[in-house]
Amino acid sequence: MSQTIAPRVRTLLLLLLAVTGALLAGSAPVSAHAALTASDPQQGSVVKEAPAQVSLTFSEGVAMSDGSVRVLDPKGKRVDTGKSSEQGTNTYSVKLHSGLPDGTFTVTYQVVSADSHPVSGAFTFSIGAPSTTSVSVSDQEAGGGVVGGLYGFARYLSYAGFILLVGGAAFVLACWQRGTGERSVQRLVVSGWLALTGATLAMLLLRGSYTGSGKVGDIFDLSLLSDVLQTKTGAALVSRLLLLAAGALFIAVLFGAYEKREDDEEKGDLTFGLAIGGFVVAAGLAATWAMAEHASTGIQTGISMPVDVLHLLAVAVWLGGLSTLLVALYRAPSIEPAAVRRFSRIAFGSVAVLAATGIYQSWRQLGSWSAFTGTSYGQLLLVKIGLVVVLVGIAWISRRWTARLSQAPAAKTVKAAKTSAATPVKATTKTSAKTPAKASAKTSAAASAKASATAATSEKPEDEDRETGDEKEPATTPAGGGDGKRATQLARQRAAVATAREKRVRDADPLRSGLRRSVLAEAGVAVVLLAVTTVLTSTEPGRTVEEAEAATAASSQEATGALAVDIPFDTGGKDGKGLARVEIDPARVGGNDMHVYVQRPNGKAFDIPEVKVSFTLKAKDIGPLPVVPDRIATGHWTASGVQIPMAGNWAIAVTVRTSDIDQVTVDKNAQIG
Repeated sequence: MSQTIAPRVRTLLLLLLAVTGALLAGSAPVSAHAALTASDPQQGSVVKEAPAQVSLTFSEGVAMSDGSVRVLDPKGKRVDTGKSSEQGTNTYSVKLHSGLPDGTFTVTYQVVSADSHPVSGAFTFSIGAPSTTSVSVSDQEAGGGVVGGLYGFARYLSYAGFILLVGGAAFVLACWQRGTGERSVQRLVVSGWLALTGATLAMLLLRGSYTGSGKVGDIFDLSLLSDVLQTKTGAALVSRLLLLAAGALFIAVLFGAYEKREDDEEKGDLTFGLAIGGFVVAAGLAATWAMAEHASTGIQTGISMPVDVLHLLAVAVWLGGLSTLLVALYRAPSIEPAAVRRFSRIAFGSVAVLAATGIYQSWRQLGSWSAFTGTSYGQLLLVKIGLVVVLVGIAWISRRWTARLSQAPAAKTVKAAKTSAATPVKATTKTSAKTPAKASAKTSAAASAKASATAATSEKPEDEDRETGDEKEPATTPAGGGDGKRATQLARQRAAVATAREKRVRDADPLRSGLRRSVLAEAGVAVVLLAVTTVLTSTEPGRTVEEAEAATAASSQEATGALAVDIPFDTGGKDGKGLARVEIDPARVGGNDMHVYVQRPNGKAFDIPEVKVSFTLKAKDIGPLPVVPDRIATGHWTASGVQIPMAGNWAIAVTVRTSDIDQVTVDKNAQIG
């Protein structure tokens, strides 16, 4: 069994990299968490006179600097002053130069939403009459490209580091205090600290380019780093680094001074102090995410931020403890069943906290049942819920193995104790490990006596070795007066043989092997779950999507009497994602003019071969009423005299074909009449 450790660890690592790469690649460019809900002039509108300024209204507050909004004339020349200002609630504007000519103008914007994610987009309006334009909008959104991928990986690494650091320390303190002396456990917790620290520093360096130009060369631009430090996200990252400094001290005490304490009362006091200090540091680290991301915006932020902290701590205790248990089962010579039982109870409590906080977060981020299937956030959340259910199922199997392990007869333990008593390896190992010089002296002084004892008992162990297949202990050679090196070498050999025996006994236990397999399966699912969670935190919440769409439609109808509905689509093929914007004017009973604008995710016109629209009033069993619009420009389709026979909540279905074989029909309800 011990020979399969490395392949299994490599398999888990490959799974981690594959899932992370696939999900991060699928999430780039990152979905924004603030949406453009209105503009003046409106998208696609034609105004008679040149406006003095362009105004943009978002679904939530955004961070905007000079140059965040640019207005380009048909030749691609900037016609704005470059200075943006806040005009009202979530509304920002940039002034235009006077004397603008007629034609089509392009507005591009790139800002940072309140929950730290970059937002970019573009739209056009015309003065006098539409015209051709030479402006080409890049297909890459803010937060995409190489820098976006690196930033996404750093975010994943920071979550993983937090889980290993907090969960590993909690497992040792609450379940397995003897684990403070295990090198494998020490390395795991320290690796978590290093991963979280390195990822935080990387995010600080990448942040300026991530929310700005997206260029690799801007990563080490100190002026951008200075700007980042003045933002909410920058403050959160710096706070995280300060807390990690305190975390380093905590680790040093936990794996240093704590292990050396022998007095039970003194050790108990230190355990209590470490538990309090560790909780403060862990809660502070979790708060650095809560204060800068989803929980800090939207509704009920005073409740959502503490809930988010509890959610992150529960995740860390469960999955981090699971990782530590996996390492202990594979690397440590032994682990007490009582420690596994304690972790099982703690993990159950963590799952209960996760369920309660997860339900609240889901309600807060989704807002409606339709957002579960109608938005990317809801779909990812369904995947996450499914993975949690699978993980809980495997954990239940692990609890069964734990119960069997604790109820197993103690015969093997007694036999192991007799074998240990017959071979004085542990005492030699302990002495030589702690005080090599003293051990050598004592061994040298008593070499002849040990040699005689070994010669007297050498026959029986050899017979046992032939029966069990164990390695034979190295023969003891009488050490001369001062041959300490030889004695120390023999002690090390004896220790290696004893360790090999312990591993064989441990690996031969079917109950422990079963627990190993189930915990390994849990860890594999947890890797995928963590990757999905990382992508979920980068995806626009369903509530925000629906509120932005409703605000866009209401703003459009209020300004012009027309109805505008945005319907995302994905035909499933290459380059098949986009947005269909359906505008109905005047959105009344009778004849209406309909315009369909098909755009890429970045707002650029999408040239596709075919678009069809139909209207259905399910409440009155009317429809579908098909409409085949005419193509008049790239990404622009129109139809006149579209008849709406009755007022009501109509389902508007749009069929989009992006190639000969890639086609999809998407729909959305809207009030007409």
